[in-house]
Amino acid sequence: MAVEGMLFPNFYTANPLCSPSRAALLTGRLPIRSGFYTTNGHARNAYTPQEIVGGIPDSELLLPALLKGAGYASKIVGKWHLGHRPQFHPLKHGFDEWFGSPNCHFGPYDNKARPNIPVYRDQEMVGRFYEEFPINLKTGEANLTQIYLQEALEFIQRQQAAHRPFFLYWAVDATHAPVYASKPFLGTSQRGRYGDAIRELDDSVGRILRLLRDLSIAENTFVFFTSDNGAALISAPRQGSNGPFLCGKQTTFEGGMREPAIAWWPGHIPAGQVSHQLGSIMDLFTTSLSLAGLEPPRDRAIDGLDLLPAMLQGRLTDRPIFYYRGNTLMAVTLGQYKAHFWTWTNSWEEFKQGIDFCPGQNVSGVTTHSQEEHTKLPLIFHLGRDPGERFPLSVASIEYLDALHRITPVVQQHQEALVPGQPQLNVCNRAVMEQDKPNLCGMWVWTGWVDGLGYGQPVSPSPHPPPPNPAGVVRMDVQPELLP
Repeated sequence: MAVEGMLFPNFYTANPLCSPSRAALLTGRLPIRSGFYTTNGHARNAYTPQEIVGGIPDSELLLPALLKGAGYASKIVGKWHLGHRPQFHPLKHGFDEWFGSPNCHFGPYDNKARPNIPVYRDQEMVGRFYEEFPINLKTGEANLTQIYLQEALEFIQRQQAAHRPFFLYWAVDATHAPVYASKPFLGTSQRGRYGDAIRELDDSVGRILRLLRDLSIAENTFVFFTSDNGAALISAPRQGSNGPFLCGKQTTFEGGMREPAIAWWPGHIPAGQVSHQLGSIMDLFTTSLSLAGLEPPRDRAIDGLDLLPAMLQGRLTDRPIFYYRGNTLMAVTLGQYKAHFWTWTNSWEEFKQGIDFCPGQNVSGVTTHSQEEHTKLPLIFHLGRDPGERFPLSVASIEYLDALHRITPVVQQHQEALVPGQPQLNVCNRAVMEQDKPNLCGMWVWTGWVDGLGYGQPVSPSPHPPPPNPAGVVRMDVQPELLP
């Protein structure tokens, strides 16, 4: 893809954890705007395990709902992670089809206090991980990636036969712990099970691109490959790598937020190109709408940029990248300069138990195990000279003062205009939940495990004129090895 398309070396997620990042992708908005954060603690990461009763609010307009107004069919294959209760499921928020799971493939569980994670086809549960969809934790064998691949190929073929434009969100998770691969790929790499999973994903992406060519729709199909956060270095060195960047998943250092990103569109994006545009996962929302001839919603703040000028004309847009961890603005990048207002890896308690988000990467005063505030004198790094964030600029230097002078008004303007959504990811007290009383879980109270019944209203897609091109918008979402 990179040889035939465009590589973005400065591309960022909107959060260093899965659920908020995916909310940002599909809404084009920072997770704090849609409520994908927790107020359980300062600068705390949060996602949507079975204990979380919140999810993507009905008030949010998701990309597939908007594309539907232009005649697009849409499907998500793989992990959803925007709420496990039925009112939050993909078909309630614009997708026409779904094969996958509301959560990751953790388990197996005892199906008493906690059930195994369900797998859905559209609105019907068709099985559970470790049961109808087995994962051998000892050998790492699972056929899920092949199942997800066939779902994607079949969807593309059906839409082409119907001459209907489509949006495919291929959200596979084989590289998420516990890592798995199908039997033909196990033992084929030099990086253990993780490498085997990567090889299978690489092969699967190749087969999708090959099908687009075989159907003669490659030049009408925009494909983007990226991830939702950095690799989880807690399991290094045998798992993911963030190269020269500091730390990994769950942190707002570059290793937790900067992502691989490749755009592929034969006949439109010149082959073998590199764009130094500061990009964000939220840009895929706005760019996809632009490809379909649609405008972003005007009744809310949209953080994503249209990347088409950068990809097709080489035009670069100056913009900030905001690094949030939970409800806290931890850092911002503007141009080559990154300012940290808070630094934190993980707690001393976790670190003493052997949990380390930055193994072998201790930087004094930077990779702290307590939350350190720098709002009055931010730690500023020049990412061009120091992508590993190891040498902060001297606060007495002219370079530091100039960078601070540029960054300060941008941050002030952002914070003054920000309207946070109601938090969806607060952890509930189970005893309170079972009493069915109001609590700090967000908007809902929930009792017991629910797989098939729920409440809520679907998002109504906005009407838009239906331009015919491009034939397809395919979103590739592959995770480096992750832990929640």
